[in-house]
Amino acid sequence: MTPPEILRARLAKPEFLVMPAIWDGLSARLAFGAGFESAFLSGSCVAASRLGGPDLDLISFGEMYDALNMVRNASPDTLVLADGDHGYGNAMNVRRTVRAYGLAGAAAVLIEDKITPRALTAAGKSCLPREEARMKIRAAIEAARESGILVLARTDCRPTQGIDEAVARIEMYVAEGADIVFLDSPADDAEIARGIAAAKGRPCFSVLSPGKGRAATDQEAAIRLGYKIGTYPTGMLSPAIAGMQAGLAANAAGKQEAPGALPLPTLRDVLNYDAYDVEAKPYRLPG
Repeated sequence: MTPPEILRARLAKPEFLVMPAIWDGLSARLAFGAGFESAFLSGSCVAASRLGGPDLDLISFGEMYDALNMVRNASPDTLVLADGDHGYGNAMNVRRTVRAYGLAGAAAVLIEDKITPRALTAAGKSCLPREEARMKIRAAIEAARESGILVLARTDCRPTQGIDEAVARIEMYVAEGADIVFLDSPADDAEIARGIAAAKGRPCFSVLSPGKGRAATDQEAAIRLGYKIGTYPTGMLSPAIAGMQAGLAANAAGKQEAPGALPLPTLRDVLNYDAYDVEAKPYRLPG
């Protein structure tokens, strides 16, 4: 079965699906090793790791595509939901993005309706007119037929255009054939319920970390409300940054490592040193 086929079968099961947010080969391998068969290749995490900065539409298609290939090479059995952001341009750019992600082995791709480049501020997102957003999702779904990649259609219009418009867009995405839908920044449980009802049985994606202007829904509540998929955007990234800061502080204090650092044998095991030796053995020259 292909990655999209496996993910589609997984979504048909009753269990809630947690997708840790990953950004590179190591984070993908760690998530898979912890038992997570699927993961969200998060644009915000890739921006943090590559740019050392916020997710403000500065990361490019090429950088995200490279990150996807990195993840697939390091953890080929991970079912990857790739962040396609706004498709990196118009509907034709969306076609290219979806096609490329599908051929690279992603199981699903997220496409959203925000305007890019965004206004020169970190506050809020302006969104495309509804019909222009429709054309982007239509292009994504048509491009997805080649590989079978699932399309996750996201609307960011709730904070700027209201819940009625956001729900109308979810209904539109379902009518266009989106496989998964995502209403970003619902204000409360009532708005969440409206978005899930508008999905008409399509799996709904949720962000489970609290954020500005977003209903903070924990996993138990997400399941009760009817969500099917959840991600924690800073679940690994934030502790990873804290760990690096702790290591730097320890080095600055003249110590070899911070409290809580992995013992060297454990670190070598995580990085697969022994597996490398096994795989390399047939190619060693005598003596």
